[in-house]
Amino acid sequence: MNIPKELINGFIIFLGIGLFFLLAEALGLADNYLLRFFNVAFIFYGTLRTLRSNYKQGDRSLPSNASSAVFTAFSGIFLSVIGLVIYITINGGDAYIESLSRNFLFGGTPSVIRYAFSLLLEGFVSAGVVSFLMILYWETKYKSDKHGAKK
Repeated sequence: MNIPKELINGFIIFLGIGLFFLLAEALGLADNYLLRFFNVAFIFYGTLRTLRSNYKQGDRSLPSNASSAVFTAFSGIFLSVIGLVIYITINGGDAYIESLSRNFLFGGTPSVIRYAFSLLLEGFVSAGVVSFLMILYWETKYKSDKHGAKK
């Protein structure tokens, strides 16, 4: 069975975000919402791996690479949110979320589903932005008259 590189790199994103969260939890920093901005670094890394792999394999089609980048980033975010829901459920569910969401987007006490849905939306937006930025960067490496590359 051949697993697509997009899923492998999405899993790498999941591992990076998961280990980062567990490290923050172990250091007592899980309630610091500003540290969540570093999750974007893992999305950049996984998406970059996919685009580099495509480039080395000779795939220089912009639509193909764009869909590959988006699928990589979205799969990593989706796996990360599923992992977080499992972690929250194991650690007490809604009671555990109260310790996480003090500085988050909610005005009250969110449920596990509402918390996960909010993180999923936030993650998909950041994954979309990262994918768009990576495609803009890598587009200059593709053969095109627009960039003065010779065919």
